[in-house]
Amino acid sequence: MIKVLIVDDSVVVQEFLEHILSSDPAIEVVGIAGDGEEAIELVRQKKPDVITMDIHMPKMDGFETTRRIMETLPTPIVIVSVISRIKEAAYTFKLLEAGALTVVLRPPAFDTPDNKAAIAELIQTVKLMSEVKVVRRGVSSKRGGRQAAMIKTPAAVSGIQLIAIGASTGGPQALQKLLSRLPRDLPVPVLIVQHIAAGFVEGFADWLGGSILLPVHTAVRGEKPRPGHCYIAPDNFHMGVGPDLKIVLSSDEPKNGSRPSVAYLFHSVAEVLGPNAVGVLLSGMGRDGAMELKEMKDKGAATFVQNKESSVVFGMPGEAVKLDAATYILSPVEIAASLAAFVKTTGGRAV
Repeated sequence: MIKVLIVDDSVVVQEFLEHILSSDPAIEVVGIAGDGEEAIELVRQKKPDVITMDIHMPKMDGFETTRRIMETLPTPIVIVSVISRIKEAAYTFKLLEAGALTVVLRPPAFDTPDNKAAIAELIQTVKLMSEVKVVRRGVSSKRGGRQAAMIKTPAAVSGIQLIAIGASTGGPQALQKLLSRLPRDLPVPVLIVQHIAAGFVEGFADWLGGSILLPVHTAVRGEKPRPGHCYIAPDNFHMGVGPDLKIVLSSDEPKNGSRPSVAYLFHSVAEVLGPNAVGVLLSGMGRDGAMELKEMKDKGAATFVQNKESSVVFGMPGEAVKLDAATYILSPVEIAASLAAFVKTTGGRAV
C-alpha cells in the first residue's frame, strides 16, 4: 500500500484529491495538511511514501515546505497545481529546484474525457514517484556521479548543426543541469521536447531561461533556429525540422501517447540532418524517442542517454539502452561537458 500525504490549503481540493487517490486500491491517504508547518509535522508522524504538494499556502508556501522536507525528512514530492499566469507556472519549477520530483496538473472537478485522463496521470505519477529513492538535500548521492559507460566511439562527422533533446518525468531538473553548463557561444541551436502538463510550457521556458546562459524560446512554426538558442516544443504540437532547416510544428496524431513527442523530433532530425546532429534522451516514463534515437545513431549521429543513477525515471533512457541506441550513457553534467567538446571538435555550425 502506497501511503500518501495531501498538502493543500483548500478544503475542497483536499477532499477532491483524497477522493481521486483513494479510488485506487493501491493508495492510502494517511494525512491531509492545510499548510506547510502542518505538512512537516505530518511527514514526521505518518512517514508517507509520497507527498502531493500545493504551491500557495498560508504560513509556509510550497517552495519553503519542499525545501525543509528535503533537508530533514526527504520524501518524494509531486507538485499538484493549476496555473493562471506564466510567472506562476515558472514559480512552480522553483519547487523542482528545491527537490520536488515532478509537476502534475490538478484534474478539473467535472466529468470529461480530459478529466479522466488527468486523474489517470495523477494516480500513475503518484505510484511511480513513490518508488523513487530521494536523499537529503546537501548529502551527496550517486546521482550525477562519475559514471561514463561508453558504448562505442561516434562516427566521424563533418560538422554538427543541431542538438535535439527529449525528456519527460525528471526532465526539467536534468535539462537545467545540462543546459546550464553549455557555453553562451554554443555554435548550434538546441531543440527540446519536454513532456509537461498543458499550460506549463511558457512558464517552463521562463524558468529555464532564467537559470541558464542560453536564451530559451517556445518554438514558432517556420522559425530558423539560431545558434546558442534553445527552442521548446509548444503545447499540443509536435516539433521537428524541415528540409529547409526551419522549425516544423505539426498537429498530427500523438506518438507514444504524447504530443509533442520526442519520436517526432528525433525522426525528423535523423531524416534531415543524418550524421550532422546530436540526439540526447533524458529521464522520463515510457519509451518515447527510444526507437528514433536508434534511427539517429544508425544514420551516423552521436547519441547520448542519461544514466540510471542520475535519472528520476529510467524508462525512456532505459528503453534506448536496450535498443543499443546510445553512443554514450552519462549524467547530465557529463553530457554537457561532452556536448560542449563535441560540437567544438567536430566543427559545429549553425543550421
